[in-house]
Amino acid sequence: MTSAATDHSSPVGVIAGGGAMPFAVADSLAARGVAAVIFALKGACDPAGVARFRHHWISVGQIGRATRLFRSEGCRDLIFIGSLARPALSDIRLDWGTLRVMGSVVAAFRGGDDHLLSGIGRILEKDGFRMIGIKDAAPDLLMPKGCITNTKPDDAASADIARGREVLAALGPFDIGQAAVVIDGHVVAVEDIEGTDGLLTRVAQLRSQGRIRATAGRGVLVKGPKSRQDLRYDLPTVGPRTVAAAAAARLAGVAVAAENTIAAEPQSMIEAADKAGLFLMGFVA
Repeated sequence: MTSAATDHSSPVGVIAGGGAMPFAVADSLAARGVAAVIFALKGACDPAGVARFRHHWISVGQIGRATRLFRSEGCRDLIFIGSLARPALSDIRLDWGTLRVMGSVVAAFRGGDDHLLSGIGRILEKDGFRMIGIKDAAPDLLMPKGCITNTKPDDAASADIARGREVLAALGPFDIGQAAVVIDGHVVAVEDIEGTDGLLTRVAQLRSQGRIRATAGRGVLVKGPKSRQDLRYDLPTVGPRTVAAAAAARLAGVAVAAENTIAAEPQSMIEAADKAGLFLMGFVA
């Protein structure tokens, strides 16, 4: 696939959910001279953040209206980015464009979040659009290879990382989650619908209840995309909140798949990790 970052003939449409990442992607594109238009999802995208960009508001389920707006702005390339609470199919506001492809929409809802997004992406691709990923739009926002903090993983942490990667590889086909916590070789928790923040909160609670008796400063959060996942959609993300939650869970550090994990607010994340004495590293998948 040709990178959108090198195609200056048309703007990139950023279909924006919640959080700061849609705006970081738009800024990254702009820094390379590529125009971006934000298509902000109602109920998810931050109204204050979107105001400084050229933008339109769209509702989940308005495929017909969205495609008309994409074309009116000349956006051939589109990227999904940002958090989005999975809506119930019955809650979606349908327009005629959505009803036209209702069978494909229903099929997209049968699976995890990445399956939903890739299913909607296929609908848009059939309409002539090109779905791109963050590797194409903003590769500078991805986690690099190696350790990026002053603290480095010791032998015990390295063994926990290896174990965590095995767990994620085994769980991937079941579409359960993108993260696991391993302490001294024991898998103490895996991510589910609560997300990574909820996973780490649960680990902190288990420690406070005495259910996890390992010494503080041991154990690793290991995170990476699911096996066979379309890497244009729903990549795992880490940021300052991840570091704060890992510190509260009294872990040794965080290890994520290099170049396949979004690093939100990287400088703040590194500073927080160094202050807490945690390591952050990108492993080669």
